[in-house]
Amino acid sequence: MPIHSLLASNPFFYYADLDAATHFYTETLGLELMADFGIARTLRTAPASFLTLMDIAHSLHSPDEPKAVALAFCTEEVEGWYTYLQSQNVPIRHPLKSDRTKAHEGFVALDPEGYFLEFERFNPHPENERLLPLLAQIGPLPTATPDRLPLSATVLWLYYKEMAAAQHFLAEQLGLELLVDQGWAKVYTAGSTSFIGPVQAGRGMHDYTPQKLVTVGLITDDFVAWRGHLQSIPAFRLQTLDVEDVAGQLEFFYGFDPENHYWEFEFYPAVPGNALLREILS
Repeated sequence: MPIHSLLASNPFFYYADLDAATHFYTETLGLELMADFGIARTLRTAPASFLTLMDIAHSLHSPDEPKAVALAFCTEEVEGWYTYLQSQNVPIRHPLKSDRTKAHEGFVALDPEGYFLEFERFNPHPENERLLPLLAQIGPLPTATPDRLPLSATVLWLYYKEMAAAQHFLAEQLGLELLVDQGWAKVYTAGSTSFIGPVQAGRGMHDYTPQKLVTVGLITDDFVAWRGHLQSIPAFRLQTLDVEDVAGQLEFFYGFDPENHYWEFEFYPAVPGNALLREILS
């Protein structure tokens, strides 16, 4: 079980044209806009999972960093999503090949600036025996698509050169629970509908790259404990002892994991602007 409580994932993707990215995620994918900070916009991607789109000009990242990451949307309606996204002329990177005998199946689409979006169904299979009971307890989130296509959870796939070190960091140092072992890919819990999936670079959809255009955001109400814990982990390079604040609505700190992924730990205090978000997280 986790060392401290995690409520949800909130990864950051970075864009040259933030307005176009926002239009795609809200109008094409039908996701709800939860918060607008001007240079960053947070969307709800599952019952208790989020994604923040950020203007890269106001970030610590460089536009030439590779997008070596993939976000999987877990859904039972893979075929419906495939038909719908094709009708919207969304580019498809890997087409759907349905096969219920496989542990998982789906397809990969591209967002407006090339991030990989996987729509994935985990099927009854020995590999998924620990994950499926958790997914079965989730009431899927309907989206504002014409057929109200649902999303149940997300998996943030991260690509590592040294899988043993990545697993040690996630399981032993962060205390995340291993739910799925696919050999060269794993799935760990990071909230009630949020999962983190380390992948052996070169075996999955991305090769290894030292830089990655993504931040792994995690939301917690145990903010002080997480900060104290991560200060004691040499593999996590905390970037500042100060806690950052955004308009009184968000507190966070960040650092780097063993292979230079940014990780940001976030706390949303009980202020009026956070009422809906805190209700969702509870």
